[in-house]
Amino acid sequence: MKIASFRKITDAAHLNIYEIAYADTRGRDRTWRIASRNDPPRAVSGAFARPDAVVIVPYHTDTERLVIIREFRVPLADYQYGFPAGLVDGDESVTEAARRELYEETGLTLTRVHRVSPPIYSSSGMTDESVCMVYADCTGTPSNKANTASEDISALLVTPEDAARLCADQTAKFDVKTWLVLSVFAETGRVFRRTATGSQSVLSGDGG
Repeated sequence: MKIASFRKITDAAHLNIYEIAYADTRGRDRTWRIASRNDPPRAVSGAFARPDAVVIVPYHTDTERLVIIREFRVPLADYQYGFPAGLVDGDESVTEAARRELYEETGLTLTRVHRVSPPIYSSSGMTDESVCMVYADCTGTPSNKANTASEDISALLVTPEDAARLCADQTAKFDVKTWLVLSVFAETGRVFRRTATGSQSVLSGDGG
């Protein structure tokens, strides 16, 4: 299939709707509407290398617990369990954005980055938004003092047992990435595995 053209439908500051014209596998002309933070959208520009945002997977080394957040999300009209996250500002690196967002949302200090994912997509049928997942150690006392007025966030330090209970709660709302990481943490006590390149596994309570 081939992208032919695009049309910008809205004109807002940080997120807009675009209509993408493309040819399907039978050569027929089609359109698809998407939301994008990019102008033009990535399907047209091809600018896939830099992520829109970071998602931090923080392991609190002082307590040997995984850090998640419970945050009010307007589209859900409810609280959602997720990881600290936010947009990459200006010329920030992924690590710089992760350090800033972790502190702003939880009051915790990033101390070590273990692993950074490539830009990944969680809802590509609706948006070209991409995030890098940053697996990191952190320290400090959770606080929401750096939250803005539009943020309602509580930081939670969870054990594998806590993670299992949360994942089993059919009424809880989760960010998809968070549910996947929490389910692995609940079963194994690990956030990610040791890799051939020497990345260190983040562990909980098993001595590493």
